[in-house]
Amino acid sequence: MPAIIRLSRHGKKGQAFYHIVVADSRFARDARFIEKLGTYNPRTNPVSVSLKFDRTLEWVQKGAKPSDTMRSILSEQGVMYKAHLQKGVKKGVFTQEQADAKYAKWISEKEAKVNGSKSSNESSKREAFKKRIAVETAARETRNAKRKAKEAALVPTEIPSAEASDQSETPSAEPQA
Repeated sequence: MPAIIRLSRHGKKGQAFYHIVVADSRFARDARFIEKLGTYNPRTNPVSVSLKFDRTLEWVQKGAKPSDTMRSILSEQGVMYKAHLQKGVKKGVFTQEQADAKYAKWISEKEAKVNGSKSSNESSKREAFKKRIAVETAARETRNAKRKAKEAALVPTEIPSAEASDQSETPSAEPQA
């Protein structure tokens, strides 16, 4: 039975959510499976993957072939690297302790890299927000300045003095007939 580790699609239209499963390669994508190993949600940023690490490692060591997408996910999670190290231990290239130390070092470097990218992503979002606010504020200021200039142009420049208004209001002496 050729086992394959692949994604089984769930979720409604336009909102994909995947189960990570081990299935017979002859089965349909969303049909029967042997074991569910975890979930994969590509709609979050960064994508969220929950995985039964030990069971997945066992299946990879037994010879289950991951699909292309799953190979990428398993490499990112460290399953493929751990399987690679276990092959080295089995062949006698290095001891189990050395393999565990290499894996722990790799995990710590990966976590530092991920945390750095998360913080830089958040800071870039913050900077973009600040820039957008500055642009909007500048646009609002120019709009207000134009509006005030327009209003100033509509207001008459000379206000008639009180004496001039008194003369125009006094009735002229009209001869009575």
